[in-house]
Amino acid sequence: MSSAPAWPTVAAEPEGSLARHRAAAVHRVRDFLVNDAGTVHELLCEISTHRAARYEIESTVATLDGALDEVAAHRPGRVPRLAAFMPSNVILYSYALYLLVPALYTDRLVFRPSSRVKDQMRRLHTLLAAEHGLPIELTTASQRDFLHDHVLPADVVVFTGAYANAEQIRARLSPGQLFLFLGSGVNPFVVAPGADVERAARDAIAIRVLNTGQDCLGPDLFSVHEPLLEPFVDALVSELKGLRYGPYTDPDADFGPIFYDSALEDGAQFLARHRGAIVHGGHVDFRGRRLDPTVVVGEEVTPRTHVPEFFAPIFNVASYRDEDALATTLTTGMFTERALGSSVYGHAPRLVEALRRRTTVTLDTTLLSIDDGNAPFGGYGRMANYISDGHEVRAEPVLISKAVAAHRPGAAR
Repeated sequence: MSSAPAWPTVAAEPEGSLARHRAAAVHRVRDFLVNDAGTVHELLCEISTHRAARYEIESTVATLDGALDEVAAHRPGRVPRLAAFMPSNVILYSYALYLLVPALYTDRLVFRPSSRVKDQMRRLHTLLAAEHGLPIELTTASQRDFLHDHVLPADVVVFTGAYANAEQIRARLSPGQLFLFLGSGVNPFVVAPGADVERAARDAIAIRVLNTGQDCLGPDLFSVHEPLLEPFVDALVSELKGLRYGPYTDPDADFGPIFYDSALEDGAQFLARHRGAIVHGGHVDFRGRRLDPTVVVGEEVTPRTHVPEFFAPIFNVASYRDEDALATTLTTGMFTERALGSSVYGHAPRLVEALRRRTTVTLDTTLLSIDDGNAPFGGYGRMANYISDGHEVRAEPVLISKAVAAHRPGAAR
């Protein structure tokens, strides 16, 4: 993702001294990331691979470049207070999405970092706050105190994390408070008749091995048309054999250690349970926190199949025979609840039509190609993302500025 050349566009020029002050503050962060990217990149490489950190910086710059146009398009109006529960990954990108861009129309913002990356988030905030000087406050209060002191009085609450935890927080909120939940999805990757198998294999690796698999857009399921299963797996394995392991600071490394304890443990347990289905990889080194990219070929999925969420470079592959049957499966039960994104390679029009009713769909490309920080993103599964105003819960793609304008009473200008 590359940044836009102009800041700001004439059409998005903010009106009023406060608005211009906020816009200038966001612009300073943008320039800092462009001109002094090395400082932030080094920090991000404590929890992300060199390539993933670079991609995150580029995505953040592009989002800040589009911030004024985004706000001008949706006109969310003023928000007195916003409270955000931050994720444990993509900490810079999340800082832009949930704090910097909303600061253009929000008086005060308070966020609580994930305990897993509390130190990195604190240092990142220190770096960026020195540039923007905006009323963005980091708190390391307990979740209970954060809920009482900041979430319950907030006008807008952003939560990134587990669905069960989101539901507990939503139950404590009052009608009129806008609650935005951002979770994760199965993100099925389908290889259908007519697909360029080698391209599909390369793209599968690009998105599944991004940051050593520690990314929420990674597909948890690869469904491959039965006649293409063997050539797809062969192409996948051939590409994986050429990947290089190294530390996060190595610019030439394709994957590195697993940063998150639970991701390593959950991945290892899955591989242990499915050891007989491993066709490539499977090596786990707990001392070195290394889990090699692994291909597991299992049975055809059904609506009752449990597909776990992977935060590791595991390729969970299954064949399918009938397009309509797969469409039914991927729009039923758990797949519906976790409907966020999907990618289809090849020709499967009925499947694509069915998936589009539930997810954001990409054709012959990955979800990374449409990752736009200034546009709504997500699907229509309640465990993937939703918007709640205290009266209704709407599972739909989320963009904070648009959600505020559309769902917060009296907020739109």
